Amino acid sequence: MKNPYDIIVRPLITEKTMKLVEDGKYTFEVMPDVNRIEVKNAIEEIFNVDVVSVKIINVRKKERRVGRFSGYRPAVKKAIVTLEEGQTLDVFEV
Repeated sequence: MKNPYDIIVRPLITEKTMKLVEDGKYTFEVMPDVNRIEVKNAIEEIFNVDVVSVKIINVRKKERRVGRFSGYRPAVKKAIVTLEEGQTLDVFEV
C-alpha cells in the first residue's frame, strides 16, 4: 500500500479553486499513477474527513516560450475532492 503523503503532492490554490471551496470542493495535485480510490483513502486518512466524491483531471504538458527559448510546462494530474456537508480543510484557510 502507498503512503498517503506520497499520493498527495500539494494543494492547488488559485482563484478558481477558492470559489470551489465555498461548495465544499478542494483541489489537489496528485501523483500521476494513482486512481480515485487511492486519493479518497489518502484524503480521509490525512485530514480525518469524509469524502463524498473524487474527480480526476489529467492536464497535458504545454509549450511555453521565453524569448527565443522554448520548453514545456509539466503535465500534472489534479483531483477535485468533495467533502460531506459541514466539513472543511484547514489547508485552504488564507
